[in-house]
Amino acid sequence: MPHHDVVIVGAGPVGLMLACLLAQREVDVVVCERRPDADTRSRAIGIHRPGLDALDAAGIGAAVRSEALALEGGEVRSRGRMLAELDFAPERPVLVLPQRRTDDLLRHRLGVLARGALRQGHVARSVRDEEEFVRVAVDAGHGLREITGSFAVIADGVHSGIREQLGIDWREHPGAGRYSMIDVPDDAGRARAVLHCEPAGLVESFPMPGARRRWVVRHDGARPLDTATAFCSEIERRTGIRPAFPDDLVPVVFDVTQHTAAAFADGRIVLLGDAAHEVSPIGGQGMNLGWADAVRLAAGIIRGLERGQPDFRSYARRSARAARRAQRRAAFYMSMGAPAAGAPLVMREQVIRVLGSRPLRGCASGLITMRGV
Repeated sequence: MPHHDVVIVGAGPVGLMLACLLAQREVDVVVCERRPDADTRSRAIGIHRPGLDALDAAGIGAAVRSEALALEGGEVRSRGRMLAELDFAPERPVLVLPQRRTDDLLRHRLGVLARGALRQGHVARSVRDEEEFVRVAVDAGHGLREITGSFAVIADGVHSGIREQLGIDWREHPGAGRYSMIDVPDDAGRARAVLHCEPAGLVESFPMPGARRRWVVRHDGARPLDTATAFCSEIERRTGIRPAFPDDLVPVVFDVTQHTAAAFADGRIVLLGDAAHEVSPIGGQGMNLGWADAVRLAAGIIRGLERGQPDFRSYARRSARAARRAQRRAAFYMSMGAPAAGAPLVMREQVIRVLGSRPLRGCASGLITMRGV
């Protein structure tokens, strides 16, 4: 008999979400996370309606609402002009809360539901489907040992080593770019996102809780934006605005690509979140998409446990379809933020004005209000 009902590899926000949803239903779940401590890096901040629904289902929606900043709306500007402006309807809120805090709330919730389920510093080296159960080889620093479960969920991120071991192809899709990002103190008090679609490229600005603001700049790497001074100078060059940044802050530089796994499930082993699909962070879709996946997968796992047989076809089909939609949206809006001049810039501004006139969608602001995921 397996040690557990479900073994989850990876304790990011999506793996933790699934663990909470399952533990609430009294499913015996264990989560193996390679990091010995919580991840405190600057990551995702946007929470859309589907993500909030998932957080409610996991029992932490109220806690998230109490700490998050609710965006009032967004603006798109170019060359000193307002191209589009929209407000977010209360029934479809966009909340802002740093991922590290959301992770903290999910970790605490899991600890309440299933004490000891989260095992940090446990590296999953391999996962094998034995037809009647799965076998996971785990290294906790004292040599390999095996954990068995009825199902295994692989939520170890974009660079999933387990996905590669399983031989599942990682297919690239349109939408790529390089960005620099920095979170800085901000006492402006405006709960509105601002996007500058300038000839030299995109500059994004998002308010955050605690009187802070996130700035994001798309670039080609020709101008290294790895210091606060260089980052601030590039914003001024593009927009004419020179925000005040503390000199000791170091921007985060990252590359964006988009991929989808050729298969989301193989027998008793299932891919979840970024291990199944990589989506550009523009619009804050990735984490919310993963949470919606976790809700679907939790239902599929419970059915599988009741029947004694895995059947993740519905989960795989619906999640792959939602990922493709998100990737298409992201690729389009990334193209809107690329450097442009002359006729291409005028055409881009016209497109943004049209999109910005459509209520509730939030498309032109880059904060895409996810629908139908």
